[in-house]
Amino acid sequence: MTIHKAAAVGGGVIGAGWVARLLLNGIDVSIFDPDPQAARKVDEVMQGARRAYRQMCPEGLPREGTLTFAKTIAEAVADAGFIQESVPERLELKHKVLAEIDAHAPAHAVIGSSTSGIKPSDMQSAMKKHPERLVVGHPFNPVYLLPLVEVVGGEATARDTIEKAREIYASIGMKPVVVRKEIEAFVGDRLLEAMWREALWLIKDGICTVEELDDIMRYSFGLRWAQMGMFQVYRIAGGEAGMRHFMAQFGPCLEWPWTKLTDVPEFNDELVDLIAGQSDEQSGKWSIRELEQIRDDNLVAMMQALGRQNDGKGWGAGELLNDYTARLAKLASGQKV
Repeated sequence: MTIHKAAAVGGGVIGAGWVARLLLNGIDVSIFDPDPQAARKVDEVMQGARRAYRQMCPEGLPREGTLTFAKTIAEAVADAGFIQESVPERLELKHKVLAEIDAHAPAHAVIGSSTSGIKPSDMQSAMKKHPERLVVGHPFNPVYLLPLVEVVGGEATARDTIEKAREIYASIGMKPVVVRKEIEAFVGDRLLEAMWREALWLIKDGICTVEELDDIMRYSFGLRWAQMGMFQVYRIAGGEAGMRHFMAQFGPCLEWPWTKLTDVPEFNDELVDLIAGQSDEQSGKWSIRELEQIRDDNLVAMMQALGRQNDGKGWGAGELLNDYTARLAKLASGQKV
């Protein structure tokens, strides 16, 4: 399913990332965000996204879509075939915004919510006209570079809507993964929450600093996970006997009281000051915009490196990148895709 006009409701970090990905795929976008600084914030994200895409797509990009700032939600969604909602994570606000989108969007439009944890069924209750066209489309930051989007349907979501959403996200270079059961926080954030909780304990208990913890991740399993994920890595760890041997060897450790995943450290000012102070020591020499550029450069380089693997066919995110940049190059040359 190809779209030519999209709408974005919410222009924060995630909403602006969606706008950038859509525009750089040649799709016109109408955005509504009541923040008086929205235009500046979106423009800064666009500058970073253009910079990253010029590195990532040396064979050219399609004509950039046109961005229009709407004065109301109704104006933004009026003629959009796809709408991505990215307002803050408050259910009452989601209800208000989705009800307005539902009231004014074309009946055929697919609506995706960027929520990182709210179940779609809990949001659909506010949609009186077409709740069947809502899915969660949960991305990861930066949205314009990281390809994964978790697609989650609610109790009222039509099966056809999930397939349309999957096709739309795939058409803009993403890797849509349909989550089989509706749960809070879906899959990605469930995993991140577990690691975040354990990380807070390790910092609070003085086991390591935030910089040391980040180094342990980025110089070891982070590199493995980036190109194989968890289970494929552990299959290799099982040796010639594979996953069965790994499970037999390391299964018993699940009963050892090593982690504090079922416990939550007290989230007080002392813990916040400790982590914030260590983070300033680690990264305070760079501005947020400089860190974003460093992050984007590294992501592009890693995905391009993965794209050269497997005899040039690519591996993981690199294989997807090869297909995506080839598609953008065709659009740039005026070919149909």
